[in-house]
Amino acid sequence: MERLDCDRMLVAVLDLGSFAAAARRQGTSSGQASKLVSRLEAELGIQLIKRTTRALAPTEVGAAYYHRIKALLEEFDALDAAVRNASGTPTGTLRITAPMSFGSIQLTPALLDFASAYPEIRLDVGFTDRVVDLVEEGYDAAVRIGTPVDSSLVARKLCDARVVLVAAPAYLAARGAPLRPQDLAGHDCIVDTNFRDPHNWRFSIPDGGTLDVPIAGRLRFSSGEACLAAATAGLGIANVPSFIAGPHLRAGLVQRLLSASEPPPHGLFALYPPGRHLALKVRVLVDFLVARFRGEPAWDHGW
Repeated sequence: MERLDCDRMLVAVLDLGSFAAAARRQGTSSGQASKLVSRLEAELGIQLIKRTTRALAPTEVGAAYYHRIKALLEEFDALDAAVRNASGTPTGTLRITAPMSFGSIQLTPALLDFASAYPEIRLDVGFTDRVVDLVEEGYDAAVRIGTPVDSSLVARKLCDARVVLVAAPAYLAARGAPLRPQDLAGHDCIVDTNFRDPHNWRFSIPDGGTLDVPIAGRLRFSSGEACLAAATAGLGIANVPSFIAGPHLRAGLVQRLLSASEPPPHGLFALYPPGRHLALKVRVLVDFLVARFRGEPAWDHGW
């Protein structure tokens, strides 16, 4: 297996153009990545990569070896996946990435149930609001909100994910409720800096189009949960995903505003790299998430 590790590292280095990127994809350090390639060169008795301080490139022999070993590794992985799938028991490590708030609030309970249902699968889950390159960084699957932009990935929709405008009853009693999106100019708005354009909130208009309304406020957070907490404390109006606001809406801690003007919901998707033989561990994960979240999501009930 050590030789396979060396070969996989060589392929990763030449695919991505650097030891650092290859190390991230293979889940190790840059130093270990360099050692594996050097070990392969020593075993073969020939230089495979030309290294300089600025760049690296395959030697003539290295390029030929790379193309052949990459094809062989793909065949090996396809065979491995086919055999594992035929066994009927999903096993191995699943590396998953998901947005921070959704991951911690909604996805974690689902993954705990998944882990109980599939005890032979090991989960390695990373929560980040950064868009992760699944192939480069070695992830098996991602859960993302919004229309997928990477056409090289397979996407399965799980459910809708809407954004709602909320404020506490105390704030509304003191300041009144906005009757139309433009009225937000006279209100304290709580800014979520995770939004692509945090100082412009988007609404639907009767002709089917959208309206971007400039907003301002003295509170800015890079967290939907923090924005909701500020709104619950009566400090302003927040624009937050319903998967965060749902329990507060059900409890009456905040009220929904301008519901008729809410923009169309985003989609919640499971994404994974394509392949001739989808690993059984990925297939059962995606099927589990589809079954868990399909239809109207639980967090949108009761308010």
